[in-house]
Amino acid sequence: MSISHSEKAALRGEPSYVWRAGQDRRMQMIRQAAEERVNGIVFEIGVGLGAYLSRLAQESQQAIGLDIEHERTRETHKFVDQVLCGVGEFLPFPDNSFDLILSNEVLEHVQNDVKSIQEMVRTLKPGGRLALFCPNRGYPFETHGIYWRGNYKFGNIPLVNYLPDPWRNKLVPHVRAYSRKQLKQLFAGLPVKFIQKSIIFGAYDNIIARKPAFGRILRSLLQFLEKTPFQVFGLSHFWVVEKL
Repeated sequence: MSISHSEKAALRGEPSYVWRAGQDRRMQMIRQAAEERVNGIVFEIGVGLGAYLSRLAQESQQAIGLDIEHERTRETHKFVDQVLCGVGEFLPFPDNSFDLILSNEVLEHVQNDVKSIQEMVRTLKPGGRLALFCPNRGYPFETHGIYWRGNYKFGNIPLVNYLPDPWRNKLVPHVRAYSRKQLKQLFAGLPVKFIQKSIIFGAYDNIIARKPAFGRILRSLLQFLEKTPFQVFGLSHFWVVEKL
């Protein structure tokens, strides 16, 4: 049975359709995290429409992507040749394949996040790095909406992430959000070290498009808070993990 676009968006997220300041900032963070590995073999899990991978492909020896949506992989072939349809829990690659893996707001959507992390670590080369973005449980809004009375209600829903797990999981069964402790537990027993564990706010490009002055002040203020203890309220975790 086919599912609607809105159901797909709720279950699997929406890719980047427009390249703006927020995407550009994350791209810079990815390059800094990768260092010289960006020139090696690069893999993105959950490639979407290829906005990030197509840029990494300009610098890399080889760029490979994977997405669960077959339609997206067909679109991405316009920009990157090697894009496969598959799932993160079963990566069709040998051990020690990649210098850099990018997972950008994808982990929260997979069926088994523990298995997906294990697969990413397995396919990294020793010394290779994973650049991981995923939702922060401390953010005051649930950006993926909620499931209410049989329907998805989209938008930024306040305070949902602060509910106890049983209540939150009932309202948001389609997506996870992680505390630092929960995220670290996914790597338990794996041969990795943590290069960076940070929390970032968004770029708020949509607000800036509607109210430029207010939006830029908001962006500057919130991104300043990333350097303070108030980062715990940020939008996303950004972790850089290196395989030993």
